[in-house]
Amino acid sequence: MKKAALILVTIFSSMIHAQEIKQIPMINVSGEGKIKTIPDQASISISLETKGTNAADVKKENDTKMDAVLKFIKSLAIAKEDFQTQRVSLNQNYDYEKKKRNYVATQTVQILLKDLSKYDALMDGLVSSGVNRIDNVEFKSSKFNLLQSEARKLAVKDAKVKAEDFVSVLGQKVGKAITITDNSQGYTPQPRYAMMKTMAMGNDESAPRETLATGEIEIVVNVNVSFILE
Repeated sequence: MKKAALILVTIFSSMIHAQEIKQIPMINVSGEGKIKTIPDQASISISLETKGTNAADVKKENDTKMDAVLKFIKSLAIAKEDFQTQRVSLNQNYDYEKKKRNYVATQTVQILLKDLSKYDALMDGLVSSGVNRIDNVEFKSSKFNLLQSEARKLAVKDAKVKAEDFVSVLGQKVGKAITITDNSQGYTPQPRYAMMKTMAMGNDESAPRETLATGEIEIVVNVNVSFILE
């Protein structure tokens, strides 16, 4: 009997506690922080692919060309920690129509270019060295962490302003924040109007070329904030 009474008291206390929590006046709002910046770095993914009918010869040719590529990258004074081999593969393909086997060797290298003034020289030299695939160019900012921190602060400030707007007509005040949820979901900065193109300046090979339009990077942070109402 005492045990049953204890269970009832516990359940009743839990219900009262739950009701008290639900009765806390609060407001839940979203906020967005947005910062734009000009990129000062580029992450470049390149691949060198060779084909042939003999696996050993194909791999040897690929290794020889890649050796020239890596030496060229070093010659531009790009730090060794700023370029890395990402993938090495040697695959056998069979041509059923010709009934022949051939092999494809591929090596992929990721380069972090911290000086965009070297972009043209890098691209020209890579192609001359044997690179036959540029898989991706992504513009970045060396100040990303700092800018993302500022975007977070702007997002929380935006949420507070919204909350104050909502309650301003109710004769209440926005109190302390009780929860803050980051809804950015591993957001990565997106380049706006960023593109690559080569423009021939007439027939004058000595004339400057416009080969890179970096645009700007937009860093966005989204949050949900719950405030107590006073």
